Amino acid sequence: MEFERRRYNHSYMNIAPLVDVVFLLLLFFMLTSRLIEEPAVKIRLPESKTAATGQQAVNTVIITKEGRIFFMDREVGLKGLRVAVREALTGKEKNSLRIKADRDAGVGLLVSVMDEARLAGVRNFSVVTDSGLQRR
Repeated sequence: MEFERRRYNHSYMNIAPLVDVVFLLLLFFMLTSRLIEEPAVKIRLPESKTAATGQQAVNTVIITKEGRIFFMDREVGLKGLRVAVREALTGKEKNSLRIKADRDAGVGLLVSVMDEARLAGVRNFSVVTDSGLQRR
């Protein structure tokens, strides 16, 4: 007596091409993320051993050693900074600000920029420093 066997259809999906595409996308984004440049204003940031290296898309104020103040890639004076920051923060729930000051910029100007930012409604701001690890 011969029994009929069940035939199992072992079908599987080949995911090797999918893994190749994901690897290529990962490689592409890793290489292009290093090529993203900061704004064209040339400043030398002060060094810090404990500086974090995270990149975030937040509003940025740049102070040059000549005392010029830039907000979001356009030059504004100290008097116009409060208005520019207030306009940029309208309708946003996250009101944070990065301050990049040249190491040769005056501390008084940095404090004045912080005061203007607070008067514009910014509650969270950070002063950006260079970790010093990239040059070594």
